[in-house]
Amino acid sequence: MLGMANHPFRLDRRMVLLGGAAVATAALTRSASAISHLGSPVPEAGGSRLAPPPASTPPLPAAPRITAPGVHPALLRGALDALAIHAARIPHRDRIAIVDFSAPSSERRLHFLDVASGATSNLLVTHGSGSDPRHTGFLQRFSNDFGSNASSEGAFVTDAYYVGKHGRSQRLIGLDPTNCNALDRAIVVHGAWYANADMIRTHGKLGRSQGCFAVGEQELDTMFGYLGEGRLIYAAKV
Repeated sequence: MLGMANHPFRLDRRMVLLGGAAVATAALTRSASAISHLGSPVPEAGGSRLAPPPASTPPLPAAPRITAPGVHPALLRGALDALAIHAARIPHRDRIAIVDFSAPSSERRLHFLDVASGATSNLLVTHGSGSDPRHTGFLQRFSNDFGSNASSEGAFVTDAYYVGKHGRSQRLIGLDPTNCNALDRAIVVHGAWYANADMIRTHGKLGRSQGCFAVGEQELDTMFGYLGEGRLIYAAKV
């Protein structure tokens, strides 16, 4: 009888132990679940364990709000917008040149602009013979085509200097679809006798280039000195 009395006790004790283990297991499960909802540990002050936000494309630099005496407002806005759009390809953005091909070649239509102050100065500059077939003194059309001998519109960045058939010259890289062939077409800046001011006194207009920005022979140093390499020339007609 004593053995029979002890048997239920041993069963109850086992049940108690098993029950306690189940309770402990359930408690551990609840704890683990609670911890999983807490996320990553809170970082210490001054540090972060969060992943950095995904990289995004930086916004374009804002075009400066300036006025430029003697430059058509629409042309000025186009040049400043081009300066912002092509900022990654124009290393120096403090000074630019704007060519107003709405004006005749008898006018000083190449405008130098100090972007910070708005100060301007200007020079005579030619257009291409293919842009003015009848030699009226006015640009009639633009072209980006090889063999057109025409001026191209859009944004250019000044590149390296060299000495070629026109003497000291500077290569230009076209930044827009309207002038992307400029480098291969050899559209450059150079000096020329037919871009001198005395041509206006004699003929009422300048001669024509093959699409290059030709300036007077005595003005070439001014052109090179103001722009140097890596600055914008913007040419358009309004």
